[in-house]
Amino acid sequence: MVVHQYRRRRGRAGRGGRALLAVGSALAVAVLTGCGAASGAATAPGDDRPPGDPGALVRGAADALAATGSARARTAMEMATGGTRVTIRGEGGVDFRKRMGQLLVMLPADATGKAEHRPITELLVPGALYMKNRGAGVPDDKWVRLDTTALADGNLVTGGATDPLAAAELLRGAQDVTYVGETEVAGTKVRHYRGTTDIGRAARSASPGIRGSLEAAAKGFSKDSVPFDAYLDEEGRLRQVRHRFTYVKNGVIDVSSTTLLYGFGTPVSVVLPPSGDIYAGKIAE
Repeated sequence: MVVHQYRRRRGRAGRGGRALLAVGSALAVAVLTGCGAASGAATAPGDDRPPGDPGALVRGAADALAATGSARARTAMEMATGGTRVTIRGEGGVDFRKRMGQLLVMLPADATGKAEHRPITELLVPGALYMKNRGAGVPDDKWVRLDTTALADGNLVTGGATDPLAAAELLRGAQDVTYVGETEVAGTKVRHYRGTTDIGRAARSASPGIRGSLEAAAKGFSKDSVPFDAYLDEEGRLRQVRHRFTYVKNGVIDVSSTTLLYGFGTPVSVVLPPSGDIYAGKIAE
């Protein structure tokens, strides 16, 4: 899908780069660099005993965000295969109560350092992803609408940024969770947890607006078990989460997706495009 709008120059990327860029609808994203996120290395906690049940705390992170209301978000994803990496970043906001969000996704420059595509505006709503400046023959003033319940990855990878709502809901399937220790994320004291989450289990426990997309992802990924690192603040709110997916499409693709949440309570406005602005023609892959 969107990834086909980015074409790297021949030469350095080589055959591995072309194979990576041909992957279904996946977009690759760099791990949050320069956005204030922590490196992931935790400092030793003042008390080595985990505060409460680590698994229960992580599984409850989505509910804590819903109680908060809204937040600003920065996303990052890195996709690697055959020694080649493609990266992209996103920034925007999400309303956890209305289950809606908006991101501006920045595609990487080509091998010469020149940008090849304008940023893609993405609207995230239950069961759908809207994209503008998608390219591939789509007029500049038109939007593309994708049914996320019909995507093989449930839009955990497709849009080049994991939907922050889905990233949090995915933790409802957390298991084998361990408490790593205290550290800081963007200047905020947080507790670091590590474990795996089961996509199918998360789907069964997910909020209605996210359930269909996670059910699709449970069928589309080669592995149901997804390793994660989650960072919760003292109020149990998710501040940062990093998921590591394995995606099979013309080979095995390793995807690291990171979501950073901050500015809790910041109003988020999402206005869906009128039906006349949605492109009805064939979308090139």
